[in-house]
Amino acid sequence: MQSHANQKTVSIWVRILSFLWDYILIAGYIILLVGVFYLARPILVPLFTAGPLPSEITGFLFITLPVYLYFAVCEGSKMHATWGKQKMGIIVAGVNGRPFGLGSSLLRSALKFLPWELAHFTIWHMVTPTGYADSIIYALLAAVYGLVIIYLLSPLMSKRNQTVYDFIAGSVVRYKD
Repeated sequence: MQSHANQKTVSIWVRILSFLWDYILIAGYIILLVGVFYLARPILVPLFTAGPLPSEITGFLFITLPVYLYFAVCEGSKMHATWGKQKMGIIVAGVNGRPFGLGSSLLRSALKFLPWELAHFTIWHMVTPTGYADSIIYALLAAVYGLVIIYLLSPLMSKRNQTVYDFIAGSVVRYKD
């Protein structure tokens, strides 16, 4: 068996494929939400139309939080992998064989989904007039795209193929032993 420090690193393409597998589950969840939304429309529409803050909170609770928890709990569990990572034979581990638990996984997932949530925040403020200047909205959109580009490029500049959020959380994505 190889030591954790000497294992072959996982390419960005394998990581993207594992995320695409996970996105199948996310898409299924979103389809389920659309069905629930259709059935519970009289109850849910006011939550999304009461203003930017209630809309953001509702969107966060229904969309972002469940997806965030899926990644954080799966990767922080004893399996250290989501369904997509399992399909690709990879796991999230602590750097140099250090333990990687739920606390580190919660941090990693929060950083990982920061651009996604920032995009939701920005979109709510684009479609619901809030008084934010257009320059602020455009700056937030630029931040979203900037973070995404940094997240995609950072593994290419790291000898362990770590993303920025992996580096901060002290994690590495590696092949399962």
